[in-house]
Amino acid sequence: MILPAASFLEKEGTFTNTDRRVQRVRQILTPPGEARPDWWITQELGKRLAQALGRPWVLHPGPEAIWEEVRRAIPEMMGGITYRRLESEGVRWPCPHEDHPGEAVLFQKRFNTPSGKARFFPVHFTPPAETPSEEYPFTLSTGRVLFHWHGGTLSRNSQLKEAYPELKVEVNPKDAQRLGIGDGEIIQVVSRRGRIRARAWVTDRTPEGVVYAPFHFAEAPANRLTTDALDPFSRIPEYKVAAVRLEKLD
Repeated sequence: MILPAASFLEKEGTFTNTDRRVQRVRQILTPPGEARPDWWITQELGKRLAQALGRPWVLHPGPEAIWEEVRRAIPEMMGGITYRRLESEGVRWPCPHEDHPGEAVLFQKRFNTPSGKARFFPVHFTPPAETPSEEYPFTLSTGRVLFHWHGGTLSRNSQLKEAYPELKVEVNPKDAQRLGIGDGEIIQVVSRRGRIRARAWVTDRTPEGVVYAPFHFAEAPANRLTTDALDPFSRIPEYKVAAVRLEKLD
């Protein structure tokens, strides 16, 4: 089942970042068609389940009422974060009362364990499935850039494309000098699985022996070069480490 949900620009509410900062989101666009905000969809599902089970149901008129219930449910974490405070700035939890500034750093004095001490476990290093060799002397790491999102299907169809229009592979200046690669030159990045064409960005942002390629560009998909190895525990693909070489184009 696919439910037509509104995007973040099409709804009111709050977002909580991974740094624990709660921020207001304000609607600036009208949702297309029958798209509805997440809170409305979730509430309608809950209402129908309650009716099917013969259970009572409390209707929330909007996201602020839902947030007030969150504050009441976990006051030691969210009690001091009101919509009024969020009008001007984000607030980090835990924030137990309205005069509290929000906790910038957790566990300054003790951890949330019975002893108050942290529990550490040794982790043994597991080498990557593929390491550099004479034929493929560089380590490729893939990732994001500020201007685009995942496959770029949205961000590359907007004005963000002007800020970062094409794939640029970051190359350390010492590596570039050794290979005779100039900044802005078109090169090929080659692995055991394929090759892509990209523009070289000579920068010391990337350490020597490593090249960095964003994965947002369908015409030059950086993940085509990566391995199919999986982490033995999390089963996450090993996208961040692959052996490659750089080739100048005639």
